[in-house]
Amino acid sequence: MEKTWRWFGPSDPITLDMLRQIGVEGIVTSLHHIPNGEIWTLEEVNKMKDFIEAHGLRWSVVESLPVCESIKYAGADRDELIEKYKVSLANLGKAGVKTICYNFMPVLDWARTDLEYPNPDGTSNLYFNRAEFAYFDIHILRREGAEKDWDEETLRRMRQEIMPRMDAEAEKKLVENIIVKTQGFVNGNISEKDLNPVEKFRGLLDLYKGFDADKLRANMAYFLNAIMPVCDEYDINMCVHPDDPAMQILGLPRIVTNDADIQAFLDAVPNPHNGLTFCAGSLSSVASNDVVEMAKKYAGRTHFVHARICKTQPNGDFKESTHLDPRLIEIVRTFEKERPGVPMRVDHAPLMLGDEKMGYNAGYSFHGRMLALGMVSGIMATVNAGL
Repeated sequence: MEKTWRWFGPSDPITLDMLRQIGVEGIVTSLHHIPNGEIWTLEEVNKMKDFIEAHGLRWSVVESLPVCESIKYAGADRDELIEKYKVSLANLGKAGVKTICYNFMPVLDWARTDLEYPNPDGTSNLYFNRAEFAYFDIHILRREGAEKDWDEETLRRMRQEIMPRMDAEAEKKLVENIIVKTQGFVNGNISEKDLNPVEKFRGLLDLYKGFDADKLRANMAYFLNAIMPVCDEYDINMCVHPDDPAMQILGLPRIVTNDADIQAFLDAVPNPHNGLTFCAGSLSSVASNDVVEMAKKYAGRTHFVHARICKTQPNGDFKESTHLDPRLIEIVRTFEKERPGVPMRVDHAPLMLGDEKMGYNAGYSFHGRMLALGMVSGIMATVNAGL
């Protein structure tokens, strides 16, 4: 697999020169300065590509060329936005950038409740506390009918463990963790400049009232069928990122959560350019997904790999696990054998050795990801040695 790294552009404190020194081969990035829905011109694409190549690296993957909400819920400007998307795709193809990671998650990109959950060794990880998320849903967001969407054990934990320690400051931090700090740096719907992120978030949820998974699947197929001719012309691989976490939340339809979901969207648009970002971390956020078997099943339609893994708790909580987790070792083995050359990046590594002081984007530490890359590189070397 190609060793890649998610990099957030020239303003990223982690420089391309640093990445060359630790064995990175390809860059995963986006044109973050271009607003969602606007065309990526060939000039802007080439500017980024040339900048990366001047540092001895290549632009391997776009993560992401954002899919606007209006495309997801089929707004009046859907077709206009898809046409712009096709122009951007063509410009990427002309420049030779041909792997596009995107997601089709309504409103919320990815969610955690704690961005610095302490580990016994002094590092910290991202963490999802199911009862805390229920508190956010019911008592901060105050979503209509929210309580009925949560199981009794989660509600018990929320009342007994979460509510007694919640005050205004704790609620503010929870809002920041769930809908600000995990979203704003990736062309998300919410930014740190928003004065009332909760109210804005409620408005976004309203766009999907009465919306179900079948409608969202149909809109995803509509989008993919519209762009496949461009993908065919320029040999561009579209690879959808699984929903993170891979469960139903906030009353929103989630359609890339498990084996059946993946099979459905691949069958709906059988073009080989319609593929998957195999994010073992997202898929392992629920215990029912057998991520090792899913990697084997979908290796042929996987165009990009996120090498991370989650450890789930019996109560539904989960945290990022070590990159030497036996399941991840087997997943890396599968892709190293079945998809040689496929881009792979490590992801959501711990904060360590001063990472927490550097202001890195949530989940994207330097030392933590460097350690993870070393671990995964060792796994790859072992596999290639026939061991």
